[in-house]
Amino acid sequence: MKILHVDKNHPLLIENLASKGHENVELYLESKSYIKKIIHKFDILIIRSRFSIDKSFLKECKKLKLIARLGSGIENIDISFAKKLGIKILSAPEGNRTAVGEHVIAMLLCLMNKLLFSHNNIKQGLWDREASRGHEISKKIFGIIGYGNMGKSLAQKLQAFNVKVIFYDIKRGLEDQYAKEVDLLTLKNRSQILSIHVPQTELTTQMINTKFISEMKNPFWLINTSRGSVVNTDDLVRGLKTGKILGAGLDVLEYESSSFNSIFTKKEIPESIKYLTSSKNVILSPHVAGLTFESYEKLSRVILNKIQLAIN
Repeated sequence: MKILHVDKNHPLLIENLASKGHENVELYLESKSYIKKIIHKFDILIIRSRFSIDKSFLKECKKLKLIARLGSGIENIDISFAKKLGIKILSAPEGNRTAVGEHVIAMLLCLMNKLLFSHNNIKQGLWDREASRGHEISKKIFGIIGYGNMGKSLAQKLQAFNVKVIFYDIKRGLEDQYAKEVDLLTLKNRSQILSIHVPQTELTTQMINTKFISEMKNPFWLINTSRGSVVNTDDLVRGLKTGKILGAGLDVLEYESSSFNSIFTKKEIPESIKYLTSSKNVILSPHVAGLTFESYEKLSRVILNKIQLAIN
């Protein structure tokens, strides 16, 4: 088969595909418009997040049998139209779920123990122990929204912290030894820490807003490593200012570009972003929760196995 790679991935992916007799074409710098003109020649497209796969693009995919995305979310692909054309969609959440789970815990420990605040104070010559006093995760109620690969990976890792883990998911019957399944109201009533692990859909867009925040019974720490659009940034800032949100760890932001390569899609920086970047109760990272040296290899191994199963 003829395979087009538009994002650079671990070398093992191309090496293994080539060893099976497939022809690999690498076009990492060419524009979407150029790739759209030649996509009719290919059987498989392998992509991360360089551009969206919309209806207009898919109409040119005359031979395409498979789109393989090295990552978890597939919101940048018009899935329903691809299915109408008989094109299979693959993703690889198993490849970076460990990285995401560890990133959530790292963010939370930094927030609750005020590590960045203390670090910056010491850099300025301030040794303020009382102002640096933090909180323990132990014995807190840890709520997870979305109990797929990422949510389960996190729940498993939380077993070492003596917390009670509860979760809500629109799919039922997912409870396991690591977390108890509850309805959304119960999650809002009990959670002291909340971690978001949902895909970007019409249902989840702007899900964390003023109404949701006000319905949380307890002040809480919020971690979002899913998609920036899930959290209304202005409402998040209001929650931080009132103290209902004790702190926020954000690996993703509402203002990211669709390729995840930039936070700023407009020339003027929104006031809410200015607040987040200056707040001592906020930790930001540039959409890298699933991006580790280890996941770089694992993502390629996972998608390689899925491609081989799909075409055999």
